Amino acid sequence: MTVLPTLQQQQQPQQEEAPPPSSPPKTVRKLVVEVVEARDLLPKDGQGSSSAYVIAEFDNQKKRTSTKYRELNPVWNEPLEFVVSDPGNMDLEELQVEVFNDKKFSGCGRKNHFLGRVKLYGSQFPKRGDEGLVYFQLEKKSVFSWIKGEIGLRIYYFDELMDDQPPPLQPLAEEPPSQHQAEQPQPQPQPPPIIVVEEGRVFEVPAMDCGRPIYLHHGGSQSPPVVVIEESPPPPVMHLHPQPPQEGMISAVGMAGSAHQHHPPDMRKMQAPPPGERVRVLRRPSGGDFAPRTIPKQRWRFASETERVHPYDLVEPMHYLFVKIFKARGLSPNESPFVKVRTNGHNERWKPALYRPGESRDSPEWHQSFAFEHNKSDSASSTLEISIWDTPPENNFLGGVKFDLSDVPVRDPPDSPLAPQWYRLEGREQSRAYGDIQLSVWIGTQADDAFPEAWSSDAPYVSHTRSKVYQSPKLWYLRVTVIEAQDLQLPPNLPPLLAPEVRVKAQLGFQSVRTRRGSMGSHAPSFHWNEDLVFVAGEPLEDSLIILVEDRTSKETVLLGHIMIPTSSIEQRIDERHVPGKWYPLEGGGGGAGPGGAPYCGRLYLRLCLEGGYHVLDEAAHVCSDFRPTAKQLWKPPVGILELGILGARGLLPMKTKASGKGSTDAYCVAKYGKKWVRTRTITECFDPRWNEQYTWQVYDPCTVLTVGVFDNWRMFGSDSPEEKPDCRIGKIRIRVSTLESNKVYTNSYPLLILSRDGLKKMGEVELAVRFVCPALLPDTCTVYGQPLLPRMHYLRPLGVAQQEALRGAATKMVAAWLARSEPPLGPEVVRYILDADSHAWSMRRSKANWFRIVAVLGWAVGLAKWLDDIRRWRNPVTTVLVHVLYLVLVWYPDLVAPTVLLYVFMIGIWYYRFRPRIPAGMDTRLSQAESVEPDELDEEFDTIPSSKPHDVVRARYDRLRLLAARVQTVLGDFATQGERVQALVSWRDPRATKLFIGVCLGVTVILYIVPPKMVAVALGFYYLRHPMFRNPMPPMSLNFFRRLPSLSDRLM
Repeated sequence: MTVLPTLQQQQQPQQEEAPPPSSPPKTVRKLVVEVVEARDLLPKDGQGSSSAYVIAEFDNQKKRTSTKYRELNPVWNEPLEFVVSDPGNMDLEELQVEVFNDKKFSGCGRKNHFLGRVKLYGSQFPKRGDEGLVYFQLEKKSVFSWIKGEIGLRIYYFDELMDDQPPPLQPLAEEPPSQHQAEQPQPQPQPPPIIVVEEGRVFEVPAMDCGRPIYLHHGGSQSPPVVVIEESPPPPVMHLHPQPPQEGMISAVGMAGSAHQHHPPDMRKMQAPPPGERVRVLRRPSGGDFAPRTIPKQRWRFASETERVHPYDLVEPMHYLFVKIFKARGLSPNESPFVKVRTNGHNERWKPALYRPGESRDSPEWHQSFAFEHNKSDSASSTLEISIWDTPPENNFLGGVKFDLSDVPVRDPPDSPLAPQWYRLEGREQSRAYGDIQLSVWIGTQADDAFPEAWSSDAPYVSHTRSKVYQSPKLWYLRVTVIEAQDLQLPPNLPPLLAPEVRVKAQLGFQSVRTRRGSMGSHAPSFHWNEDLVFVAGEPLEDSLIILVEDRTSKETVLLGHIMIPTSSIEQRIDERHVPGKWYPLEGGGGGAGPGGAPYCGRLYLRLCLEGGYHVLDEAAHVCSDFRPTAKQLWKPPVGILELGILGARGLLPMKTKASGKGSTDAYCVAKYGKKWVRTRTITECFDPRWNEQYTWQVYDPCTVLTVGVFDNWRMFGSDSPEEKPDCRIGKIRIRVSTLESNKVYTNSYPLLILSRDGLKKMGEVELAVRFVCPALLPDTCTVYGQPLLPRMHYLRPLGVAQQEALRGAATKMVAAWLARSEPPLGPEVVRYILDADSHAWSMRRSKANWFRIVAVLGWAVGLAKWLDDIRRWRNPVTTVLVHVLYLVLVWYPDLVAPTVLLYVFMIGIWYYRFRPRIPAGMDTRLSQAESVEPDELDEEFDTIPSSKPHDVVRARYDRLRLLAARVQTVLGDFATQGERVQALVSWRDPRATKLFIGVCLGVTVILYIVPPKMVAVALGFYYLRHPMFRNPMPPMSLNFFRRLPSLSDRLM
């Protein structure tokens, strides 16, 4: 067989003639700020009023409203329209709305007085149709400003089509440009400015070279942290300084003749590791320590002048050979051709081609990408063969091409995709090939945009194994207020003097809630409830709300009528404003046989609204990853970016058994933060998978938790197995974002632990790299700690604990159902495990863990009591004497007490800085009581509800629970006894004890009036610290008196 020609021997690529593409319609984005009104403004004109106007500034554009003369509650209703110059960066733009008092109408002062301002970011702007009236509290300009009041704004944006008109012709009478003007160079179009956030401020950086990354820095000075706020992986970080850059301070990667770059320390951490170097991980025995450990740092090297910084700087670059096959033309007669791709170590065959309607059989199409693992050391002697074959039984060779891998170009994002080319097909020795094939070949990394959809050599090409990004549905709280019902058609055969029991039942999907019994009004057919029913509704709002009015007076429930209301027609609100109620007619009562049998069954007065000011909890509150409300208008700007690099796993245990009896594991990783879920690709039959995938999230609150879980894929065998089996859990970890230092990379290995009926088991280790990019200790970051954790509506109209837990269960089911509809689906077992849906279930182990947590929290108080007891007993005379001296100083100078305590707390914090955690903590087996748990307690924890165990086992567990409850009952009784004894001091329940107590109080009062308080404090302190030789071993008189006081325990039956 003749060797196919190499890439160097190929003829010139034939260009495919295509008609010029039609230009897409141009659109312009406009932002509308409708200034509605202001309330309770501060009077500034010296006459108890203000003449207010509003100035709005956005994207270097200023708009002004009219002035409302002498009005503290002005109403404008004026829309201000702005043009968004860069819609892609609109989320980073700042809208500033300021209110001023007009000096022209006040008659005093030389300037317009400042009345307050509001700052908003583009991420808070909704589209037209989703807007609502939001009242913002006016903010101060400085610390010494006195501002009050609020302003109501309605903000939205929309995209408007632009008509492309030809430029006007130059008139003939116009004079030609002068020679001086002709010699002047024409200004070049500037690229759009880069918008960054530094130290909590948004500003623009003019682009120097639109094709190269720019680094601005001082010589020898470290620059402040810079955060680029975006959802996708951020570009290389820029370092800016308040001073204007001088000449020679700007260097670009790849600039000819530039000297070697010296990046700041924080920039060096972001350089890409050597392509051939891998993460070295020390293997430990499976029964070793369960604590996380730090992975040894790689030897980072600086980027040379011609080397680009890898955008995936948290993970190890994995090089792949990409082959994208588009189509062929002019082939020999065939039935259904397919493509074979062959490299050193890989030989893959793809499915038969597709044909467009009306095209001939000699022009098949594939549009498929392949990704093969690539090693640069073997590329010099490696080749790539691509051949086209006809399907059996003909199995004819239709032609092929051959490439030398040493000549294949290298593509690294953000380069544009490589343009496909036509290559002539070559035949064998005795056969001649006809036609051309269109394809492109390049070498890239996992950062390539073709990698997620490409067939990969380390993972099978099925839908359940690809890496994907998911989004949770937008959830609302639906509040149904049942107020009143009138003209109900009650059954006439009710017993005398028996009030009917009428209840209202509401259903939304699988959720069902029933009201309490209605109270009758002045006339019999009228009933009142005034009760709120809350549901969880998810977008798209497709379900209908069903209201049923039932008569439950007798044993059989009688339906009095029903109402069906589409959820999409219910009004939405984002604050506590009043929503008017509405009368709904009842239909289909029990009295009529059809639509015409009972035309009127009564009416029901309801108040319905979709609450956008709440955060719909789908996770446990202590491990929540997001606290933003449903309405986007109420979102605050992000404070930073969370970057996660999923490196791989080590030492995974076999999760399934193949037909040959050999164990295997098909592992993938799932990470969840906020509304965004990510899933890595599945690496089959590997106990040490390497994913090396990096993802980013916007962080709106640092006091949130990132959850990462590892699973074994069973769903990819769904078509081969008789029954679908859910994916198995391998383990999960949680990382609290607030425990991460700013702009620091944490590369650690965490143990994957599973607690089952058989006990605690280590399934392996997962390696992660985490970085929280945010400005450190700046106002925007620090003020988050002083803001409420939940949105405002949770405090104005709070939900009950039991009600919120029921709503969380409904939200979890809705999220699981939504993600199961994706392709590939994310299984309900994965969603429930990541969301920790079973955290509220009873567990003896968790009860013990919570008890020991309380003991650990109170440990400092116990230690302080022991230290004071040692001081009292003069165990260390020197320390006791020093405490006497310190006590005298504090008593004589009481103004030093508070500074001394605060200084002591400061010193404690400085002391514990040495013992601070160096890495984010994972799961703590000792804190969870997982190592010392009894087998029967584990079996009870994983038991179903209702229990599936035999009666004798359930009876034994119930008796054990009774013994535990008896201890808790005794402790609660002791607490109640001590409180009742305190009340008995003045309640005259024991007359003699009360007389003694109030007499002593009178005597102490007289002494305190006569003797100086400092002398009394010194006497009491020295009496408490007296030497043991002056002490009586029996309990003191005051304690004996307190223990003799009566309590209500003797009245218990």
